Amino acid sequence: FLFPKLENKAKGKLQKQICRVVLDHFEKQYTEELGNAWSSVRDVLTSPLCWQHSVLLNRFSPSAELEKSLCVQGYHPAFPAGLPYLPAALKCYIRRTPGRFPAQKHQAGKLKEYFLLNAASLLPVLALEVKDGENVLDLCAAPGGKSVAILQCACPGRFHCNEYDDLRARWLEETIESFIPEPLINLIMVSKLDGRHIGDLRPELYDKVLVDTPCSNDRSWLFSSDIHQATLRLIQRKELPYLQFQLLRSAIKALRPGGCLVYSTCTLSKAENSDVINLILNSCSNVTPVDISEMGRAVSQEFTFLDGLQQHELLVLPERGRAWGPMYVAKLKKI
Repeated sequence: FLFPKLENKAKGKLQKQICRVVLDHFEKQYTEELGNAWSSVRDVLTSPLCWQHSVLLNRFSPSAELEKSLCVQGYHPAFPAGLPYLPAALKCYIRRTPGRFPAQKHQAGKLKEYFLLNAASLLPVLALEVKDGENVLDLCAAPGGKSVAILQCACPGRFHCNEYDDLRARWLEETIESFIPEPLINLIMVSKLDGRHIGDLRPELYDKVLVDTPCSNDRSWLFSSDIHQATLRLIQRKELPYLQFQLLRSAIKALRPGGCLVYSTCTLSKAENSDVINLILNSCSNVTPVDISEMGRAVSQEFTFLDGLQQHELLVLPERGRAWGPMYVAKLKKI
């Protein structure tokens, strides 16, 4: 079932093993969906030693020393000035070589200076284009990286972060405490509601909604240590698109007319990406797609995108030297 363990040269420890059941499943599905692109994507997803991390700076805890240190280590700003939406306060650094910047531990009462994340995770936030004073909902917010990134971009009038899962909700609260200072934290409401019902509970309240939905997480699933859990996940995978559709429908109800939402996943799966968006567009007459191709063009130096998608969607494909993604992003507007 399992490949030999991969050696982690950095720490001299053994890496997790690749789960054969999941790899075989992906091999079949993604060869069909991605064609020739799959072999280079598979090469990255199965080689953690070539994975990369970006460093998102915390504007509420600025450090000139940190920026200097990043530059010395070969990091450069991730996003070009030519992006349609790039707030000056959003600073994210990346470099072409793999390896991980050291993470900062949570210390009560002390703000962290940076957040480590997959640089592609910032694309949904940039696509959302949050402005100061807007009411924003992050529907499936844990572990909180995108919530923190939204607050690097703008100061919402109200910011509602929701996470249904208890354990993940605690993780979300800790992330917000680690990055957001006292006066601003009072504008943030953290709830543990079922995201499928928020639209009915809070109709037409929000200017912007982020739906970073639960999905089959291709990167982590490939390293499932438990064969039974992996098999169960692959069976349950078929049910995810319906949950994603329900969450999206709820998000549309929560949006005020004229408001926008961004839907994102960290899977390559067409069933959880384009198919869900197409189903929403075909069944909800009050939403229309929003062109995000200009954003895609502006960041094409740093990210590799799947060809052949429509103008309202992007899919980041990991490749060596640009090992970001998978990340699917789609944008819709409520009429």
